[in-house]
Amino acid sequence: MFKHKKDKFSVLLESISLNLKEGAYYFADYKLKNASDLKIFSEEMKRFETQGDEYIHQTIKELNNSFITPIEREDILALAMSMDDVLDGMEETAAIFEMYSVVQADEYMLKFVDAIRSCSDEIVKAIELLSTKKLPNIRAHAIKIKDYETICDGVLRQSIKHIFTIEKDPIRLIKIKEIYENLEDIADSCQNVANTLETIIMKNA
Repeated sequence: MFKHKKDKFSVLLESISLNLKEGAYYFADYKLKNASDLKIFSEEMKRFETQGDEYIHQTIKELNNSFITPIEREDILALAMSMDDVLDGMEETAAIFEMYSVVQADEYMLKFVDAIRSCSDEIVKAIELLSTKKLPNIRAHAIKIKDYETICDGVLRQSIKHIFTIEKDPIRLIKIKEIYENLEDIADSCQNVANTLETIIMKNA
């Protein structure tokens, strides 16, 4: 009869995860055609990142003002910060695309962003389960995130091997390689979210 009211930390963590997912979808779906697109892309990712920072700020404020928290304070903060790192990585990568004027995303970049977008889906599902206290069910989503990160490890190896084979311009090679490595870093940040979730499950099981 009475709908369980979510605590403010669950609401904040869900807001962070949904903003991250929205950012990841925009990041994955945005079609770059020319240099002016890059500016829009970079600015829009900055907007997601700024919104994420605002949620982090609110979370820290609430943690400082709260006597009791649903899970340990440092776990709430670690989870919020790990999600924020994913968004920071996407914003930074969008800025690199603009800085280097890279308008053509190749098949490897698309594989990375697909995996990152899928990670964002799993993160949102896991955070929803956390707020409803269904901790054991979170593990399946953490495992999926790690699987996507493993895929990205493979994509990184293939992509770097490929770029060294085909790219004759050393400057362009350096730029593209940096983008690949940044995309892999975002996947690593997703894995950190999964690790943080697993730590929370173990502590609260």
